[in-house]
Amino acid sequence: MATLGELLWAADGVNRPADGGRTAPSAHAFNEIDIYVALPHGVYRYEPTRHQLVLKHAVDARNLTGYQDYVGRAPLDLVYVIRTAKLLHAPPQLRETFAAVAAGAIAQNVSLYCASEGLATVVRGWIDHRALADALKLNEDELPILAQTVGRPGVA
Repeated sequence: MATLGELLWAADGVNRPADGGRTAPSAHAFNEIDIYVALPHGVYRYEPTRHQLVLKHAVDARNLTGYQDYVGRAPLDLVYVIRTAKLLHAPPQLRETFAAVAAGAIAQNVSLYCASEGLATVVRGWIDHRALADALKLNEDELPILAQTVGRPGVA
């Protein structure tokens, strides 16, 4: 669990407590991306300010994070979810760009952490958005944008 905590902190944890600054950039500090953690025993939402996992649904949703065979067997799948309500003050023509860049920065942070720890990772945009939204019990203003599998190299 220590590795998971470090990985999530590297992904989008609070590294400047005085102002709530995060390890991943977000335009205007909208922080519009939530990280969902799919584990064999349930799906959790990462709460960066408390550095905690909150159980959202006691279901194994790993197999829904992509179309490749290995996603359901990997120990960890992360799902990056846009909270569109957090972008209401952004110019409408930039909302999609802001969210995509923020999710990409988080995925890059995870990739860098994995490289430093000898872990394997794959990022996917080809996901079943509706099935994931249902499994994660998302609201209407929440949309899965990316998924990222993390595991040990050569273990499928």
